[in-house]
Amino acid sequence: MVSRYHEVYENWKRDPEAFWAVAAKAIDWYSPAERVFDPSEGVYGRWFAGATCNTCYNAVDRHVENGRAEQAALIYDSPVTGAKKRFTYTELKAEVEALAAVLRDRGVEKGDRVIIYMPMVPEAVFAMLACARIGAIHSVVFGGFAARELATRIDDSTPKLIVSASCGIEPGRVVAYKPLLDGAIQMARHKVDACIVLQREQLGCDLVDSRDTDYTSAVAEAKRAGRKVPCVPVAATDPLYVLYTSGTTGQPKGVVRDNGGHMVMLAWSMWNEFGVRPGEVFWAASDVGWVVGHSYIVYAPLLHGSTTILFEGKPVGTPDAGTFWRVISEHGVVALFTAPTAFRAIKGQDSKGEFVGRYDLSKFRTLFLAGERADPETIKWAENQLKVPVIDHWWQTETGAPISQNPIGLGQLPVKYGSPAVPMPGYEMHVLDDAGHEVGRGTLGNVVVKLPLPPGALPTLWNADDRFRSAYLDEFPGYYKTADAGYIDDDGYLFIMARTDDIINVAGHRLSTGGMEEVLAEHPDVAECAVIGVADAMKGQVPCGFVVLNAGVTRDPAELEKEVVALVRDRIGPVAAFKTVVPVKRLPKTRSGKILRGTMQKIADHEDWKMPATIDDPAILDEITEALKARGFG
Repeated sequence: MVSRYHEVYENWKRDPEAFWAVAAKAIDWYSPAERVFDPSEGVYGRWFAGATCNTCYNAVDRHVENGRAEQAALIYDSPVTGAKKRFTYTELKAEVEALAAVLRDRGVEKGDRVIIYMPMVPEAVFAMLACARIGAIHSVVFGGFAARELATRIDDSTPKLIVSASCGIEPGRVVAYKPLLDGAIQMARHKVDACIVLQREQLGCDLVDSRDTDYTSAVAEAKRAGRKVPCVPVAATDPLYVLYTSGTTGQPKGVVRDNGGHMVMLAWSMWNEFGVRPGEVFWAASDVGWVVGHSYIVYAPLLHGSTTILFEGKPVGTPDAGTFWRVISEHGVVALFTAPTAFRAIKGQDSKGEFVGRYDLSKFRTLFLAGERADPETIKWAENQLKVPVIDHWWQTETGAPISQNPIGLGQLPVKYGSPAVPMPGYEMHVLDDAGHEVGRGTLGNVVVKLPLPPGALPTLWNADDRFRSAYLDEFPGYYKTADAGYIDDDGYLFIMARTDDIINVAGHRLSTGGMEEVLAEHPDVAECAVIGVADAMKGQVPCGFVVLNAGVTRDPAELEKEVVALVRDRIGPVAAFKTVVPVKRLPKTRSGKILRGTMQKIADHEDWKMPATIDDPAILDEITEALKARGFG
């Protein structure tokens, strides 16, 4: 098949508004847009200004009305509990409508915020859609985050209500959520009116009188009463959700996603980019707490009329390295989207791919990898074992959908290992030097997007237009700063080489080194500290800490490391576990924190590095090199 990519991309570039007006026909609107793009609205303009719509209606109700009522919408597969369940579009609508009635009964209305702090259970999806149904704005918080992280998000989003569960399930252990929820509510300055709590049989919890409601009994009562809750029309430019991503100061950034543009982009991407048809089974093996879960577990497949899988398990250990192949075979998955970390784990336990041959993968067509850098060896291993295209692609929480990938639906382009391929319609990519000048093909620089951003990308940050401008727009006027460094080759392929700020990817989770430094600094013996991400064969990156002790303090390094790891685990969560904590006599200073972190990271990762011209004392990096070598790095 000859790829249509270049033709389609040029069509977009020639007339972006006409391109997205055609794409918008895939969505049902209550009233059409007065302008496809209005440059006078918002920070840089807004898409589908004047239109009204409802995301839940497009994801659920219209499929019930138009022939997909008995098609599977959601398949829940939980190897950690042994539970499996299928929900048709009709059944999905009944669950969502009943929960929407419960939310309404507790005072939630259009524009109110609702935090969803849930494990990977169907009720998390129902809660997202129920909020969308009544025009409430949901903010999903990953269930593994500590109470302090949840409290920070409570204070920023000021929710009227929280939907949670008694526990989450990890291989070999049960994680009690309720103590974390109660602790966060106690810490937060903003006081939440009500909570709805799903009691799981693996570990129940006590409910707080007058505040907490039992999810199961309340929803069952709404069903018995035959409660009907119609979809509430909202402006296309109204927020659908706020999703917090790590900020460089430790204060998370609330990425806003609108209703109209979000639906148009996701619906367009399902076939054109991922090559999945309505009615087919698509699986994003992620978590609803991350942007992949929002976009490609919940909204995109349902908007498209596909079947989506909600998987509560791990790529290995639930029960073995064949669990992904079992799910693909059992449910007829045509495409899988996951993080490279998952495949590194599978490869580590089944390097010869012996489990692959035990399952019928005849319906499986494509593997998509994103969330962190997909190293060529992992891609090649997956290609050899699965005998299907393995597509690396690159995007961000802020964009909500791929910036760059190899578009399967438009026709696959040649694969270049190390590259997520070409920019998608909506993204005009440039590479600039630090002064904002365009660099030549093949030259490393700052990867930026010419404004405006396309439909579905963030219009701003929650209640923080100025922070949005300073974080993303001010450094390179007229462009959105991706905070990634890379280059574009002579064929127009994009290569992303490294972050240019201090966000690191740990097993697909974006974590702020600045936030971790704030926690390290709380230790009474620590005077100064720095955190970088170092390469890890399994997780992609893991945090590595450097600490300068207070004058006169001497500590056993192993004991200090144990205390610091426990402190970070308590404040941020187990996902932020340190690879090592290295005591050093002093830390280097430069005018650019990016340059310093990048240099220290290269030393730790055994890569060639050059002495930064702006460093205050070059001998300090030599000392750090020796300290890392003593710990097995550098």
